[in-house]
Amino acid sequence: MKIAITADSIIDLTPELLSKYDIKIIPLNVILGGEEYYDDGSIKQEDIFDYVKKNNVLPKTAAASEGFYNERFQEILDEGYDALIHFNISSGMSVSYTNAVNASKAFNGKVRVIDSASLSTGVALQAIYARTLTETESDINVIAEKVEKRRGAVQASFIIEKLDYLHKGGRCSSTAYLFGSAMGIRPQILVKDGKMISGKKYIGRNMPALIKKYCKDTLTEFSTPNKSMCFITYSSATPEMVQAARESIKDVGFEEIYETQAGCTVTSHCGENTLGILYYNDDL
Repeated sequence: MKIAITADSIIDLTPELLSKYDIKIIPLNVILGGEEYYDDGSIKQEDIFDYVKKNNVLPKTAAASEGFYNERFQEILDEGYDALIHFNISSGMSVSYTNAVNASKAFNGKVRVIDSASLSTGVALQAIYARTLTETESDINVIAEKVEKRRGAVQASFIIEKLDYLHKGGRCSSTAYLFGSAMGIRPQILVKDGKMISGKKYIGRNMPALIKKYCKDTLTEFSTPNKSMCFITYSSATPEMVQAARESIKDVGFEEIYETQAGCTVTSHCGENTLGILYYNDDL
């Protein structure tokens, strides 16, 4: 069996990692003013930042349509694959999963869609795990069941430098925004049960120092990391921020530490200098 692994573009992997793990993306959409773009490199993170600064509003993001999923699934199967497993951004954040499931019904069991209950490289962890399973397993339903069983072990979280994107997106009240900005509060955002929730609040102006605290707290709370890989994923970051994260996780003994930049869908909701560490928190 030749099995394709695909994912929404929020998987946030580099072209090199997509090639290494043979994962294909299906782009979601980003809307800047009246212009709609695929989140496939057609626009850059800097375009998002510039748009928000100029217009004082966030871009809009949109799911791929059922028809678009249908077309892409068919195109990929036509490349010579016997079956396909697709990973969506959490169904609690987007209708992408519903659209993909509806599209999959036309393929007589050859397409299996998985709700990642996550985003960004939290999805990548699951897609890569599925790819490793294809080395010994040819039943896409068995692979999907194993991935879904492990889904709750995905640790996905971020620390956000500024509150303005959360405020503009309706996730932070005006009072909290003004108070938090004045106090220098940098919130942690956790992905739990398929939704984004508030975690710890860090106070200060020195982001590398706060990133070290965030990483230490995360590794303390989610303390059984699977050591095969960890992602350091950011919308934008200074070298010092990335180095702070690397130094904080180096003693865990991860076999692979990958640095990736979030695509424009994720960036549209979190803003500049958002950084997270993401890994499986299990002993599998």
